[in-house]
Amino acid sequence: MLKLKVILVQAALLAAGLLPLHAQDGINRLTLDEALMIAHAQSSEALIAKHRFRMNYWEYRSFKADYLPGVNVDAVLPGFSRSYRTISVPDGPDIFQYNTLGNYAVRMSIDQKVGFTGGTVFLQSRLQRLDNYYPDSTYTNYQSTPIIIGYRQPIFKYNEYRWSRNIEPLKYEKAKREYIESIEQVSVSTVNHFFNLLLAQVEREIAQKNLYSYDTLYRIALGRYQLGKIAENELLQLELNFLRAKASVDNADLSYENMLFRLKSFLRIKDNQPIVLIPPAETRHKVVSAAAAIEEARKNTSTALEFQERLLTAESQVNRAKMNGRFDADLYIEYGLTQSTEYISDVYKNPKDQQQLNLGISVPVLDWGKARGQIKVAESNLELVETSVEQDIIDYEQSIFLNVMQFNMQKDQLFIAAKADTVAQKRYDVTQQRYMIGQVNDVLELNNAQIDNDNARKGYYQALRSYWNNYYQLRKMTLYDFLDDKMLIFIIRDIM
Repeated sequence: MLKLKVILVQAALLAAGLLPLHAQDGINRLTLDEALMIAHAQSSEALIAKHRFRMNYWEYRSFKADYLPGVNVDAVLPGFSRSYRTISVPDGPDIFQYNTLGNYAVRMSIDQKVGFTGGTVFLQSRLQRLDNYYPDSTYTNYQSTPIIIGYRQPIFKYNEYRWSRNIEPLKYEKAKREYIESIEQVSVSTVNHFFNLLLAQVEREIAQKNLYSYDTLYRIALGRYQLGKIAENELLQLELNFLRAKASVDNADLSYENMLFRLKSFLRIKDNQPIVLIPPAETRHKVVSAAAAIEEARKNTSTALEFQERLLTAESQVNRAKMNGRFDADLYIEYGLTQSTEYISDVYKNPKDQQQLNLGISVPVLDWGKARGQIKVAESNLELVETSVEQDIIDYEQSIFLNVMQFNMQKDQLFIAAKADTVAQKRYDVTQQRYMIGQVNDVLELNNAQIDNDNARKGYYQALRSYWNNYYQLRKMTLYDFLDDKMLIFIIRDIM
C-alpha cells in the first residue's frame, strides 16, 4: 500500500510536470540510498570518525607494544673531557692534575615488562674503552660486561600495568563500537538533510501548483464578477490568494536553495548542478521487541563498555590511593659477568661475576592523615560513579524503549499519512472542480481544502522522514539491524 502510494504521488507529480520523466542534462537525481553511500564515503562526519578510530587504533597498538620485549642500543662514540682532577700521592698530600680522558661505550639491553607484577626483567651487555692522555703517553683500558640479568620490582606500589591491561582493551573495543555508531549518526544526519531538501522540494512544487491554480481561479472569478455572478469580496479573496501564492513561490525557492546548499555541503558535493531528490519507494516494517533491543544494546554498544570503563577507572583510583603514600619497597636484583684489561683481545677472557641486591624501603612516619584522606576521596568517588552508572543505565534503557515504541508505530503512522494525503487530494480536486463550474460559491471552503491538501502532502513526507530517522536511530542505539537480523560490524583494514 505504501509503495503504491509513493508511486501514485510520483505519477501525479510527473503528470503535473513538476518532475521530469527522463533525466535531463545538468540535473542530478539522487535517492536516499545514494545519499547515504556518498555520506559514508566522503562527508566530513564520516572522515572525522575514520581518523578518530585510526588514532585509537594506533594508541592501542602502542599500548600492546609496551608489553613486548624492547631492544635498545646506547652508545658514546666518543666522549672527551679535559679538566683538573684530584690525585692521591703516596706519603703526600692530594694534588690537582690536569687530565684528558677519552671515553667510548656501547650498551645493548632487552627489557620486558611483567604486567601481572608490575616489574621489569632486563638483559644487558656493555663494552667500554677509557683512554687517559698524558704528555708523553696514552693509557688505554677496556671493561666488558658480557651479560647482566636483572629484575626491578616495586613491591607495594600501584600496579599501573595490571590495571591498564584491563582498561586499555576495553577502551579499544569501545572505540570500534563508537566508530560504527558514528557511521550510523552519519546516516541519521543524511536522512535529516535529505528530507529537509525533499520537503523544501515538495513545498516548492506545491507553491508552483497553487500559483497556477489560483491564477486560473482568479481569472475565472474575474469573468464571473464582470458578469455579476459573484460578489466583490469573493474576487478580492481570490486575488489575495493569488498574491500569497506568488509570495509562497519566492519563499519556497529560497528555502529550497538553502536546503540544497546544506545537503551539498554535508555530502561535500562541489559541482553546481541542480539536484532532484527521489523519495524512497518502499519501506519495510517489523515489530521489534524492546527487551531484545535492550539486550542487543548491552552486548554491542559503546555505552555499555563506557559504563564498565568508568567503574574500572574508579576502582583503579581507589587502589592507587591505597598503595601510594603508604609503606613502600623497591627490589632490585642483578647478576652478571665483568672483566677489565688493557687489551681488547682479553676483554672477554675469564670474566668475574658481579652481583647486586638492593631493597629500598620507604615508611611515612607522619602524614597528618593525608593518605587516609586520599583513600576516602577515592572511595567516595567510586560510590558516586556506581550510583551515576546505575542511573545512566536506567535512562539509556528507557531511551531505547521509547525509540523501539516509536519505530513500531511507524507502519500505522505512514498508512494514516498516506491515506490522509489521498483523501485530502481528492477533496481538494472535487472542491476545485465544483467551484470552477459554479456549484461551490464559498471561496473559504476552497481555501480550507487547499490548506488541508498541502498539509497532508507534507505530512506524508514528514512521516516518511520519521520512519527513516527512527530506523537509523535504532541501529545506532543497538548496533543491530532488526530488519535484516544482523549485528553491525566493519572490517578494520578497509579504513586503515
